[in-house]
Amino acid sequence: MGRLDGKVAIITGAAQGLGAATARLFAAEGAAVVLGDVLVDAGRQVADEIGPQAMFQQIDVRDEADWRALVAAAADRFGGIDILVNNAGIAHWAEIEELSVADAQQVLDINVLGVLLGVKAVVPTMKAVGRGVVVNISSVDGLRDVSGLAAYSASKWAVRGLSRSLAYELGPSGIRVCTIHPGGVNTAMGNPADESDEELQRHYVDVPLQRIDEPDEIAQVALFVASDAASYLSGVEIAVDGDWSAGTYYPTLPGAPDGVRARRRSGPRFAQRCILASR
Repeated sequence: MGRLDGKVAIITGAAQGLGAATARLFAAEGAAVVLGDVLVDAGRQVADEIGPQAMFQQIDVRDEADWRALVAAAADRFGGIDILVNNAGIAHWAEIEELSVADAQQVLDINVLGVLLGVKAVVPTMKAVGRGVVVNISSVDGLRDVSGLAAYSASKWAVRGLSRSLAYELGPSGIRVCTIHPGGVNTAMGNPADESDEELQRHYVDVPLQRIDEPDEIAQVALFVASDAASYLSGVEIAVDGDWSAGTYYPTLPGAPDGVRARRRSGPRFAQRCILASR
């Protein structure tokens, strides 16, 4: 038996990357899956690959009418909605002086408003049966600070707060809400230059596990959260980031990986200052 037998799941941003990996895994575990995305051809291809237990519906997550249409199509095809995975999102890199209002608004609309509208759309169906699961994909950048990603980081912190609020509001109706915070993921967003595995890992020397996330690793956590095995799990924030958000390596202190030590700049004097500061 699959861990999601008899469940119906909506997954946004499902035409590629993490969303596609989640859709494939959920289907393999017995769920009927509804794939939503603006990338029509790619989304249909993934749904066709999965088979008759999958359908694709075009959606702009910023559009409330699109959400109503997707929920109606899912109910018509599969009879209900048990799980929503709000995965659709974009990033925009820019120094704050160069960040335009239009770019910031687009990031916030897709990454935050899209999540809010998705939950709003599925809640009536979930409340009618007294159960449901919402999995909101945030980011490691919703747990820590980062430069050059002001709008993106703000959006992912907002998803974190929104999810906490919704977990409290919807819990009495039997609806669980959790957030997953991936680190860098080997997808088109996380690897825009399509670097090789060897090239990619050089960017992750500050991550204790010393490598980038793979989409299937995030999808496995989403599967657990969405399954009945996590039936008393709500309002939690799960970092799937190789421990990236936990702290910082200092290159001159013991225990730092070789890649971090290579960045050493000021030798023993810097180490001595760090040790004194920690006392």
